[in-house]
Amino acid sequence: MSDAELVLRSRQVITPEGTRAASVAVAGGTITAVGPYDAPVPAGVRLEDLGDDVLLPGLVDTHVHINDPGRSEWEGFWTATRAAAAGGITTLVDMPLNSLPPTTTVDHLRTKQQAAAGRTHTDVGFWGGALPGNVKDLRPLHDAGVFGFKAFLSPSGVDEFPHLDEEQLARSLAEIAGFGGLLVVHAEDPRHLSAAPQQGGPKYADFLASRPRGAEDSAVAQLISRARQFDARVHVLHLSSSDALPQIAAARADGVRITVETCPHYLTLTAEEVPDGASEFKCCPPIREAANQDLLWRALADGTVDCVVTDHSPSTADLKTGDFATAWGGISGLQLSLSAVWTEARRRGHTLEDVVRWMSARTARLVGLDSRKGAIAPGHDADFAVLAPDETFTVDPAALQHRNRVTAYAGRTLYGVVRSTWLRGERIVADGEFTEPKGRLLTRDH
Repeated sequence: MSDAELVLRSRQVITPEGTRAASVAVAGGTITAVGPYDAPVPAGVRLEDLGDDVLLPGLVDTHVHINDPGRSEWEGFWTATRAAAAGGITTLVDMPLNSLPPTTTVDHLRTKQQAAAGRTHTDVGFWGGALPGNVKDLRPLHDAGVFGFKAFLSPSGVDEFPHLDEEQLARSLAEIAGFGGLLVVHAEDPRHLSAAPQQGGPKYADFLASRPRGAEDSAVAQLISRARQFDARVHVLHLSSSDALPQIAAARADGVRITVETCPHYLTLTAEEVPDGASEFKCCPPIREAANQDLLWRALADGTVDCVVTDHSPSTADLKTGDFATAWGGISGLQLSLSAVWTEARRRGHTLEDVVRWMSARTARLVGLDSRKGAIAPGHDADFAVLAPDETFTVDPAALQHRNRVTAYAGRTLYGVVRSTWLRGERIVADGEFTEPKGRLLTRDH
């Protein structure tokens, strides 16, 4: 502790070795030591005694649509990162859509970075996009520091980000594999979607039928086949179909380099409880039945599903119409993700260590930030969330920091109150009070 500038002390510190009473020393924004709870604090060193509140590593959310610039009325770097900080998230990776322009060339990446500069309360990195016809842009984007490439196998919902057909997927993946990159994929098969009944209207059951599990299962099979062909690294985004789990487990056992995420809404909300016309619950792929949710939890527990991310995808309230066919598909979850997942995890017998593994350690590893993020360990950034795990709150949309306060969690009582959030040893929010933005823009390997 001798070179510390700050010591945070808690009876519950979640470290890679487990949860224990400890003192965490910080200097220069970096964790320098994790020592005994009662380790002497040198004279002049600031001590923050957190008592029984849990000190956990700041969460790393690798699937966020900030929509800035171009659709900043939907969200924006300022509001998205405030919401993230309020929820204990200290690092975001921004998806290449639904901003205008999308992050599909180096010039467009620079435009995105300029829009973010000086306006982020958390650290922010960027995904690139793989589109039909932009294979030539993939390596330059990789060299410019994006963390990987997002692709759709079915229509994305915005015209400026078209999906890849099978041949275009092969060309993009061959290029990305050639320089050791990562392709992250919205996996729904458009043939299955077009064959499904498309009735529209307010009934959630009709919307669910329009996005069948088979669309995910078929697209995942296609992705596995191409990953095996090119020995490529691929990642399945926002898995909702539990039917895809056996083929994922088998492919991984066979050496295919595939990882998988799911989202808080698939783990905490069920189709049976969605009211008709309540399009705040609409997302693609959709929230499915309770029995499906049980299998997703089992897959998290056994490691078939690697991590949990928000897929925060907001819009203005007017786009959330009562017709599930035309309403914008996306759920806003940044501020509530930790509490939502913890509420259901604790009910199912999981621990906060599990939640940290799914929402911080493994997400950091996914994008190669695990040498600095995702753990309370010496040499890592001093990014923390302080959580009162047994306290509850009722979700009030008016209390959210999201630009548009539409939420599927309204009125729910959740466990886990985030007391404060710290970025590189500086408290950036406590009890609803924020500092000026202190976030940095991250690039791969930096």
